[in-house]
Amino acid sequence: MKRRELIRHLERHGCEFLREGGNHTIYVNRAKRKVSAVPPRRETIEFTARKICKDLEVSPP
Repeated sequence: MKRRELIRHLERHGCEFLREGGNHTIYVNRAKRKVSAVPPRRETIEFTARKICKDLEVSPP
């Protein structure tokens, strides 16, 4: 899955950009008070994308 697709999916489900970390972009789901890091790679492995969605309590892509 492309990084941009994952970010669009997260934003459609109520997550917001919080900040740029050292090597990751931090996204937050304020409604559920959850935080997760998105790696900087262009391609994200499906397992990693599902884990990020699970961490933020968002439906998987």
